[in-house]
Amino acid sequence: MNDEQLLAKTNRINMLFDFYDQLLTEKQQTFLKCYFQDDFSLGEIAAEFGISRQAVYEHIKRAEQTLETYESKLQLLVKFEARTKLHVQLQNALSDIRYIPDPQRAELQMIVRELQALE
Repeated sequence: MNDEQLLAKTNRINMLFDFYDQLLTEKQQTFLKCYFQDDFSLGEIAAEFGISRQAVYEHIKRAEQTLETYESKLQLLVKFEARTKLHVQLQNALSDIRYIPDPQRAELQMIVRELQALE
């Protein structure tokens, strides 16, 4: 796996973790945070928790699979990304349209801000 693929995987796991972290066990949460957010090696995590490197690896892999399972069923990340894309398109469309009267433009911009606040 090259650096770009590793970065993409790390970003995906971190995004999934943001949505589903409360559904993981405490140990899975801790190991994923250490590995993906704090950039600890498997050996460093193993030494910190007094378990084998293999055990850490298995906990992390199981947690990754669990996150992917939740995402395949609930689609929270997919929906978030779609909403974000639509939000950007809406903002761009509003800035491109010149003939909207100021009161209506203000109302539409308020709706855009409210959508953004829901994220």
